[in-house]
Amino acid sequence: MNKKIIIITGHLAAGKTTFAAKLSETLGVPYFSKDLIKIALNRSFPVENQTDSRRLSAIAFDAIEFNTERFMEVGAPIIIEANFVMDENHNGVKEGDALRTLIHRYGYQSLTHIFLGDMAVLYKRFIARDALPERGTANKTWSDYTFEDYTKDCNTLEKFNIGGEIVKIDTTDINAVDFSKYIEMTHTFMEG
Repeated sequence: MNKKIIIITGHLAAGKTTFAAKLSETLGVPYFSKDLIKIALNRSFPVENQTDSRRLSAIAFDAIEFNTERFMEVGAPIIIEANFVMDENHNGVKEGDALRTLIHRYGYQSLTHIFLGDMAVLYKRFIARDALPERGTANKTWSDYTFEDYTKDCNTLEKFNIGGEIVKIDTTDINAVDFSKYIEMTHTFMEG
């Protein structure tokens, strides 16, 4: 049994999902991504406005929390990825507290990768990504999401801390990031 959880969180459009997929493939550990769960659920749950998208985000977190506990019940490692928050996010749920509770209940060790960077650069990446057809309606912003909105949200996201090891990764220039270093660091954590 390997009671380890890898949490990938941080700024919007900072490369979290891409890293989670690569890490999962390299380590042979399943991952759950909020955005990908939203896309899957969108087949049966149509999203037609921002309220629907927020509701689907809450459902996706609930799915991540549920699946995380199933892995923890059997002592299996897991990778979870989303823009997790410490404060109340939906229906009274404080995502950080919910994850911390599971970690303590099942005696897990956590490693959190917090993706961040220059917000002006990441905001441009976010706006470009929002227009991609593969984002679908499930992950669309549905409103005029200003740079001020983006900055406010990211300032909240970068404060995620539920204990355990924390690594901050600056993806302002995503091509300059040595992801193999962070994969190796994670592999060491998994083996340790």
